[in-house]
Amino acid sequence: MKPILARAERARLRRLARRRLLVALDYDGTLAPIVRRPERAALRLGTRGLLRRLAVLYPCVVISGRSRRDLLRRLRGLGLAGLIGNHGGEPSPRGRALRARVKRWRTTLEARLGALTGVTIEDKGLSLAIHYRGARRADATRTAIRAAGARLVGARLVGGKHVVNVVPAEAPHKGAALEAVRLRLGCDCSLYVGDDETDEDAFAVAGAARIGVRVGRKQGSRARYYLRGQVQVDALLELLLRLRS
Repeated sequence: MKPILARAERARLRRLARRRLLVALDYDGTLAPIVRRPERAALRLGTRGLLRRLAVLYPCVVISGRSRRDLLRRLRGLGLAGLIGNHGGEPSPRGRALRARVKRWRTTLEARLGALTGVTIEDKGLSLAIHYRGARRADATRTAIRAAGARLVGARLVGGKHVVNVVPAEAPHKGAALEAVRLRLGCDCSLYVGDDETDEDAFAVAGAARIGVRVGRKQGSRARYYLRGQVQVDALLELLLRLRS
C-alpha cells in the first residue's frame, strides 16, 4: 500500500482530476470519526464544508452500511450525486420482500443471542448490524454471533469494527454499487475511500482508473493506497479541490 497524500502520487491524482472522476466515500470511520454510540457519529464542520465544495466540482456519492434514510438525514443539503445505504444494497427494487426477510432474521437472532451481554441488534431495514462493542469477551462473543448468523437462510455475514453485519446474500455489495453508480453518472474513473471490511469489495474493483484508499494501513487490504487515519480524510478532500480548481 502507498500513502495517497505522498508527493509521488500527486501526478496520478492530477491526471484523474482532469477526467470525469467519481469520488465515493464511506461514512463511519471515513467522513465521520468512529464513536462508541453510532447514532452520534457526525461530520466535523470542516469536513462538511469541504464535501459541499467538492460536490460542486466532482460527482460525489456516499456508500455506507447505514440506511439510506439515515444518510439523507445526516447529509442533506450537500449537493451529493447519490446516497447508497445498507452496504450497497439500498435502494432496492425488492425492498419489501427483503425487509420482511430481515425482520424474520431479527426475531430469530434476538432469541439466539438474548443471553449475551453487551450485544445489541440494529435493524436497518435491508440489513442488520449486530454490535458487540460492550461485550467483555469480544472474541467469544463474535464467534457466537457468527455461529448464530451462519444458520440464517439466505444471509451473508460481513465483519467490521466490533460489529457483524447480516445482509441478504443476493444484495449488491459496495463494489457492485460503486460500479453501478459510476456508469449511471457517466464517469470513466473512480476514487473510493473507506475504512472497514465491507469496503474491501469496493477496493477490489479492477481497473487502472479505479483507485481504492483505505483509512488506516492494513496488511492484506485490497486497497492500493492508504491514509494514516480518519483525520487525513480532510487533507485528501482539500487536495482534490486544489487539483480541480
